[in-house]
Amino acid sequence: MGVVPRSHLTSVAGWREWVSLPDLGVDWIKAKLDTGARTSALHAFDLEELERDGAPWVRFSIHPWQRNAEDAVTAELPVHDVRHVKSSSGHVQERYVVLVAIRIGLRRVTTEVTLTRRDEMGFRLLIGREALRQGFVVDPGRSYLGGRPKRVVRRRNRGKGGAS
Repeated sequence: MGVVPRSHLTSVAGWREWVSLPDLGVDWIKAKLDTGARTSALHAFDLEELERDGAPWVRFSIHPWQRNAEDAVTAELPVHDVRHVKSSSGHVQERYVVLVAIRIGLRRVTTEVTLTRRDEMGFRLLIGREALRQGFVVDPGRSYLGGRPKRVVRRRNRGKGGAS
């Protein structure tokens, strides 16, 4: 059996994609794929550290819709790490790091994700190089190559109601 060519292991993605966080119960969330960021970042609020079997965990809530505070999802994950991260505005912030499965198109990867408030950011999820190096090439001139949710879901993301 021969070696599979690297080109067969790579998926092309646009600079922005609709993705899912299957283990967190988030079917659709719009993400920016950012090759300038090392680690991925997820908009999270109501962070609460807890302990399970002597190990640190974090409980947090997610607003999957960009301009809408409805349909918050609460999740609990083990703390993978705590890091000081410099934001795009240059501020250093201590953040929880968790391991999260992300589905981009047909491919599912697990990657480190920092939890932070992204209320003012255009995307609730930023996918960085550590996730993208697991088989993605980003085409900066294209968007939504992995597909889109139904129109009613996209309208909800824009804060225009509709059922999820």
